[in-house]
Amino acid sequence: MENIIFALDIGTRSVTGVLIDRDKNSIRLIDHCMIEHEARSMRDGQIHDVPAVAATIKKVKATLETNYGAPLHKVCVAAAGRSLKTMEASATIDLRKFPIKNNEDVKHLELAALQAAQEKLGSEKHADSYQSYHCVGYSLLYYKLDKERIGSLIEQTGNEASAEVIATFLPKVVVESLLQAVRMANLEVEAMTLEPIAALHVLIPESMRRLNVVLVDIGAGTSDIAITEQGTVVSYGMVPIAGDEITEALSDYYLLDFPEAEKVKRKIVLENEAEIEDILGFTSTLTYDAFVENIKSEIDRLATVIANEIKSLNGKAPHAVMLVGGGSLTPTIAENIATHLDLPDNRVAIRGVEAIQQLQVDDTLFEGPIFVTPIGIAITAKERPVQYTEVTINDSIVRLFEVNELTVGDAFVQAGIEIHRYYGKPGIAAIIKVNGKDVTIPGGFGEPPSILLNGRPATVDTCIKQDDIMELRKGQDGERATITLEELIGETKTISVKFNEEYHTLGTTFTVNGQLKTASYRILDKDEIQWTKRERVKDLLEHSSYDKDIKLAFPIYVNRKRLDLPIGKTTILVNDKEASMETILHDDDELKLIPARTPIVRDIFEALEKSDSYSIQVFFNKEPVTLYKSAYTVSNKGQTLHKESELHPHIRLTIQEKEVSTFVFQDIFRYVALDLTNATGNFTLCCNNEKAGFDTPINDGDALGIVWDD
Repeated sequence: MENIIFALDIGTRSVTGVLIDRDKNSIRLIDHCMIEHEARSMRDGQIHDVPAVAATIKKVKATLETNYGAPLHKVCVAAAGRSLKTMEASATIDLRKFPIKNNEDVKHLELAALQAAQEKLGSEKHADSYQSYHCVGYSLLYYKLDKERIGSLIEQTGNEASAEVIATFLPKVVVESLLQAVRMANLEVEAMTLEPIAALHVLIPESMRRLNVVLVDIGAGTSDIAITEQGTVVSYGMVPIAGDEITEALSDYYLLDFPEAEKVKRKIVLENEAEIEDILGFTSTLTYDAFVENIKSEIDRLATVIANEIKSLNGKAPHAVMLVGGGSLTPTIAENIATHLDLPDNRVAIRGVEAIQQLQVDDTLFEGPIFVTPIGIAITAKERPVQYTEVTINDSIVRLFEVNELTVGDAFVQAGIEIHRYYGKPGIAAIIKVNGKDVTIPGGFGEPPSILLNGRPATVDTCIKQDDIMELRKGQDGERATITLEELIGETKTISVKFNEEYHTLGTTFTVNGQLKTASYRILDKDEIQWTKRERVKDLLEHSSYDKDIKLAFPIYVNRKRLDLPIGKTTILVNDKEASMETILHDDDELKLIPARTPIVRDIFEALEKSDSYSIQVFFNKEPVTLYKSAYTVSNKGQTLHKESELHPHIRLTIQEKEVSTFVFQDIFRYVALDLTNATGNFTLCCNNEKAGFDTPINDGDALGIVWDD
């Protein structure tokens, strides 16, 4: 039993167990077992009925023990990736009080943003965030200097700096309920990991993690997402939609109960067709192609939700996407996700156990993506187990959930220490209110705090280990100083901007304790200051009540690809150059608005730089006439639209090119008017001086006419 590893993947619908034999050179699957829960004892990765889940675990354990011929006592498990909570938050500092001089100051700002994310999560869940959640990683999204994005904050001058982060947290209750269910099944947890880490570890080696790769585990109730870049896992996410959505759509369309629909779905995937019997007793054969055609809207919805979450977490299209889990076998799901991410089809692929290095695949193992996660749990939980580490900070013991290498900063976050509170205070401060918020005006800059780790100087990036002792010392206070309103707020120049043939004044106004003041006023303790700075296009339009009429975009979807129609967007011009609502205005600028027009179908072809028709020119009774035929069919939800049909934002259109057809003589009568008032007798149709009929084909340059008999 030395090299034998027993692992469990405890999922929303089922529990999967595997036994593997692991040595230095290979991994061999000994046995596997999957048993579904009898009731909905789990939802979205969280155990709701511990005894019921424990009962399913016991069945899996007993089956593997019987086949293996020996009792199993220890097991490797994983906390569900779908239980991870992702939160975005930011922190801002006043650079005039706390200038950023080095990378340590930047890290302090990032940790403040991380703590803001933790507090935000705790507030949403009505719980103490520091006690109920473990931070298992975070990634910086961007820095801002005076509300504009910037690459580095070190030695920058300005009014304020901010950092935006995306952080991932794991609820402690997830771990506790998981351990309790395993204990009730008479098993001891040998090692534990996180599901996304397990799947990543076996499919994406360290050398590949410098690439921006996304792994999506599509299960029954949820789809879990993990993203790598620059050698590490940068973020996790989850969407509450997965394989069950497809099963429900199949159930609704073919009048099947849910369990039967699930069986039919699996059979379609494996055998390309299935015999079905609906609730009315009618039987029929369902083919793979019919399945895809009838359920394609739900498949596309699943792909859309997953792709949108990837773009939200990653901020861009990744290099590649790997799909695992039973839901990844949903027909055309990979192609749909590639479309929504604007990736080539070969950059989104389903990865199965055959992609796991050193794994010996034999007849006992189903090929495909279903068993990637349980095998990953067996390997990763042993190699990279999740552990607890205890350290001491300022005489208080802190326990950390160890997923990645831990640092001093991680310990501060888990302990709830706001490191900016340990900066030295500005000398003899003036406490004032600015726009209703308390602001402290420092004299001189306070010194940053100092950190000691086991008695030696350290930084927030210094790695820590079990039983380390940390001390955080407050920095020295600064010297007393005073400032003016202009020094507090910044540039206060008034500008005049022309709009609608009138001049509008923009700028900054101040009131102190209810009285108007100039920018040179020197602030006193307990002053209450109100100020407003208006300098953007948006400020002028709001002041003039024009902002409600502005349309910033008119997106539609043509053949499942987004297209922004310029004609449907309000054009903002500043000094006759295109601008945006956030454009900063200057003295003597002129603002103009070109109103948006409701687009029609014809405008699509102009945006696509295509002609919506083809034509020929002929001569009728010696007069030139141009004949046109539509080159495309445009439809919405199966209904054909005309060229003059009005469009609405986000409409989804299908454009198909028509087959080129020949013009015939009778087409001319759609473009010419005949005066038949004095017409008598018979007439003859002529084409190029030869007798013709109404259905005679005509070509560019032909001479047509009608000759009346006397």
